[in-house]
Amino acid sequence: MNILVLHGPNLNLLGKRQPEIYGHQTLNDINAALDQFVASLSINVVLKIKQSNHEGELVSIIGHHMEWADGILINPAAYTHTSIAIRDALTTVDVPIVEIHLSNIYAREEFRHHSFISGVAAGVVSGFGAYSYILGLQAMIHILGPNTTENLEQ
Repeated sequence: MNILVLHGPNLNLLGKRQPEIYGHQTLNDINAALDQFVASLSINVVLKIKQSNHEGELVSIIGHHMEWADGILINPAAYTHTSIAIRDALTTVDVPIVEIHLSNIYAREEFRHHSFISGVAAGVVSGFGAYSYILGLQAMIHILGPNTTENLEQ
């Protein structure tokens, strides 16, 4: 199963940007944890991990991987609350989407409470720091192959 992992704007600054909200782990730490988790599975999961600070580039990445991806794990970051373009790109791809957030967006500023992405996502994982990605990946694997749940135990 092929899973596209997309990191939105400013996530390349993790570990330095507001660690009291986003934690001390870097984006490389999160990507390494995802790779390590996948390596521990007894099923074949291939990740392609991309990050961009540019809305149009994220849209292009989604379109470029339409035929490859079986599922998309996305942390749209600030674009969660502003990007109809990313939402439209995700609706074009006929695969499950899991939306990820490091912080609990519903416990933050009012403008962060609305997501343009969650309406097209199978589910949202929010508020568990870097572990949100592992939880989202577990959910995606379950969605794509319900018989694989026993392979997700750590």
